[in-house]
Amino acid sequence: MSPFASATAGPATAADLALLPEDTRFHEIVGGQLVRKASPAAEHGAAQAALAGLLFGPFNRHPGGHAPGGWWIMTEVEVELEPHEVYRPDLVGYRRATFPERPKGSPLRLRPDWVCEILSPGNPRVDTVRKMRVYHRCRIPSYWIVDPRDETLSVYRWSEPGYLALLIAERGERVRAEPFDALELSVGTLFGDDT
Repeated sequence: MSPFASATAGPATAADLALLPEDTRFHEIVGGQLVRKASPAAEHGAAQAALAGLLFGPFNRHPGGHAPGGWWIMTEVEVELEPHEVYRPDLVGYRRATFPERPKGSPLRLRPDWVCEILSPGNPRVDTVRKMRVYHRCRIPSYWIVDPRDETLSVYRWSEPGYLALLIAERGERVRAEPFDALELSVGTLFGDDT
């Protein structure tokens, strides 16, 4: 149960989230409940920074030239998927072919093309069950889960009956992970390896 009450008698919405002070608004609305995001461990923050670093340079640009490009990549932005489901994914991406201008505002009300959640020890089921169901219902084409504890990367593609697991890789492996498969990724880089 959330310690915050909704401004209305029903489930929480983006309007309730907006009432929180900006400097303490580290919350999401999951299943209509206003929930504070778990405080990330160092491993979580390091994996998030590493993945953003790996993807930002080659992909967060116009397509063509020396790198694949074609994406807007952001961290920790509020995304309203449904009235009672407002998340702050660890990383989110929008294809520039669909969104020529960078999405702006908060919460974003545009369906992302890719979402990545990095599991926190205190609430892994939120990302692997509850949010995954909503991402599927909202037809998010690509969903990644990074698990710092198990040092794994799981890559899923949307399909009608449920997400299809395309790849589950561990530290020590090099992979091409959809939708960023234009470049090879060293999974260990997410967990502290140099390459």
